[in-house]
Amino acid sequence: MTVLVALPVLLPLAAAGLSLALGRFADVQRVIGIVVLGLIIADAIALLWISDGNGPLVLQLGDWPAPFGITLVADRLSALLLVVSSVVTFAVLLFSIGQRITDYGRERSSTTFHPMYMMLCAGVSMAYLTGDLFNLFVAFEIMLGSSYVLITRRTTASRVRAGMTYVIVSLASSLLFITMIALVYASTGTVNMADLGDKVGMLPAGLQTALALLVVIVFGIKAAMVPLHFWLPDSYPTAPAPVTAVFAGLLTKVGIYALIRTQTLVFDHEQSWTLMLVIALVTMVVGALGALAQNDLNRLLSFLLVSHIGYMLFGLGVYDVIGLTGVILYVVHHITVQATLFLVSGLITRHTGTVALTRMGGLLKAAPLIAVLFALPALALAGVPPFSGFVAKLALLQAGVGAGTWMAYAVTGGAVLTSLLTLYAMARVWTRAFWGQVKAPEVDPDPTDELVVGTATSNRPMVAATGVLVVASVVVAVLAGPLAGISGRAAEDLMDGQTYRTAVLGGVASD
Repeated sequence: MTVLVALPVLLPLAAAGLSLALGRFADVQRVIGIVVLGLIIADAIALLWISDGNGPLVLQLGDWPAPFGITLVADRLSALLLVVSSVVTFAVLLFSIGQRITDYGRERSSTTFHPMYMMLCAGVSMAYLTGDLFNLFVAFEIMLGSSYVLITRRTTASRVRAGMTYVIVSLASSLLFITMIALVYASTGTVNMADLGDKVGMLPAGLQTALALLVVIVFGIKAAMVPLHFWLPDSYPTAPAPVTAVFAGLLTKVGIYALIRTQTLVFDHEQSWTLMLVIALVTMVVGALGALAQNDLNRLLSFLLVSHIGYMLFGLGVYDVIGLTGVILYVVHHITVQATLFLVSGLITRHTGTVALTRMGGLLKAAPLIAVLFALPALALAGVPPFSGFVAKLALLQAGVGAGTWMAYAVTGGAVLTSLLTLYAMARVWTRAFWGQVKAPEVDPDPTDELVVGTATSNRPMVAATGVLVVASVVVAVLAGPLAGISGRAAEDLMDGQTYRTAVLGGVASD
């Protein structure tokens, strides 16, 4: 059964090569992508079922035992996030095909989108499953390399500027990442995370603190936590809707996952983590206030993305089973909801021809289905009961109150305030875009623009793909009980750490 752990990485890598070789055949590329992502969803569900029932599933590549070889590990946390991420990448691919972003309306398909998209999926899967820091770095570089291509396609001046910001910040964070790995290896002689759990604890306290802070900075940049967030609102809004959706839904969450994994498995925090609570509070409030100042719909959603990263940092800062349970629930909720909102933004842009809220209006009459597709994830993001955001936020608020420290109380209050600000921001979008008089769509005057916008119509495949994610967000709320159970067990594993270490260092898992 250990071969199942490798498939989420190997399948999209093989699909990328095959798609590149068959770049002249657009329909074949599309079929390959859909089939491969469907298989990954099935594989991820199987991994979640096995890991929840029998413990972590471990694959030692090349039959080299840990900590000397490359180890892939599927435990409750990684398998759960793999399931959710696979569903999102599947839906976004369907949206991309419907929008014809893969070929920009040409009869002949572009050769770059499908291979790069499959590479991105492979990097995400590898980040969840890898058991050592160096291959985590490799996974991030796979994601970043493919994202460079995806974010800079159709090289307009604004996209080149945004791409430069994204590339420079990403390269800087990668340099810090590899430096951090070198320091960890020089201090402990290993980069295997299960092995590091024991060896880091034997280092001097000052060195432990320095390494932990460096890890926070590295993954904080990738997760876009304040004040390391400045690159995201300038980079994401310029990309096409499906590219932005998959970036917003997954890339920042992979950073959060890496932060959770390292801070629970490698470093020891015996009580509430005050520094992380402060960062969480600032991230929530700054992101929400930034969203309220925006007229560009995509920039507004980007700032809300930054704001809600603070909720995940909140649970990590509380640092107990309840807090980590809330984090896991919130990551599952936010992956689906944030990706959905950016897809809806793509539908709105296609209909109106603009991202400026002040130039929209009347979509409730002109496109009622788009209004429904926006309203459900918007309410979920704001945490309105009984949607998925409410379930996740309730767990975090309980953790904050239960922590019993003044800083935890302050962040709990900030979380409530941020929810209200998010609701207000979503209400602004609703009143400006969906209420009022119907406005004529703004067709791009550039005749060379091959992306169809301002059509005043809704593309059925795009709407259907967005509907898949809306349904997925509703399912998260409906299955709140079972998801809370799995998340709670994953949180207990994270706080204990011994189950993970035993599975990785105790030998090769039997087939």
